[in-house]
Amino acid sequence: MSDAFPNLDANLAVALDALLAEQSVTRAAERLRTSPAAMSRTLARLRRVLQDALLVRAGQAMVPTPRAEALREEAAAVVRGLAALLTPGGGVDPATLRRTFTVQAADVVGAAVAPGLLELARREAPGVSLRVLAEEWEAGPALRDGRIDLELGDIGHADPETRVEDLVTLRMAAGVRAGHPLTEGAVTPAGLAAADHVAVSRRGRFAGPLDAALAEHGLTRRVSAVLPGHLAAMALAAAGDVVCLVPVALPGRPPSPLTDVAHALGLRLLDIPLPLPPLKIGMAWHPRHAADGGHRWLRDAVRRVLQASQKLAD
Repeated sequence: MSDAFPNLDANLAVALDALLAEQSVTRAAERLRTSPAAMSRTLARLRRVLQDALLVRAGQAMVPTPRAEALREEAAAVVRGLAALLTPGGGVDPATLRRTFTVQAADVVGAAVAPGLLELARREAPGVSLRVLAEEWEAGPALRDGRIDLELGDIGHADPETRVEDLVTLRMAAGVRAGHPLTEGAVTPAGLAAADHVAVSRRGRFAGPLDAALAEHGLTRRVSAVLPGHLAAMALAAAGDVVCLVPVALPGRPPSPLTDVAHALGLRLLDIPLPLPPLKIGMAWHPRHAADGGHRWLRDAVRRVLQASQKLAD
């Protein structure tokens, strides 16, 4: 503490509150887990600072002075304020939140998560609003700069300080309209390669993991269109004879909400007879939000939305 402010000692405020509440040096010492001798020295210091006796002997007891009576509530309020100031801020009542959370996600992830998040907010945190932004090539700067609260999706990059949590693992299936030629029999690598495809790439790339898997069999596919999002690709597949890739649950697991849009569009989902890398859906956030109570509610809500069916199946 600077010599310019010799009286600004938070410990004195805590001791004053205990002395005025207990009106006993011994009981105040027990309350603060110190010795009566140390508490007596603190009382003497308080008397010098406040220029008042504060507690005076009256028979076997001690009674407060008028100044002490006037300070009792104020001292208690100061200590409550100090406790609130120095208490970890992780806890929060969701019902009291008044906040807009910004989430960056691929379109199919946003479409899958938003309904569940809004339903949880309606029930638990009615003051919460949700803003969903399209994913960027790299979300790290947006997390670091505070432009977004959470990134959802296939977290293929991370700054060293970014916190990342995997939520669910999916696989890719072939999505086609009802009556598409691929629905007439078992899907083979050759039949898959012979069909027209629509690819999804934010960078406009025509090739991806499916092309590498087909190449292992000496096959290539024709990509007739490249779109930036899965929802548009699914809509195109539902309206014509093109194949799109749709994220679905692993074998033996319950359906994933990421497949709901494909079902709503009437797409038939066919197993791909080729080894494709799994799709891991996770969330990433900046450590500035790690202990924030509101952000912790958001992360828990995302977990519940994406993992609810998984837990029911376990």
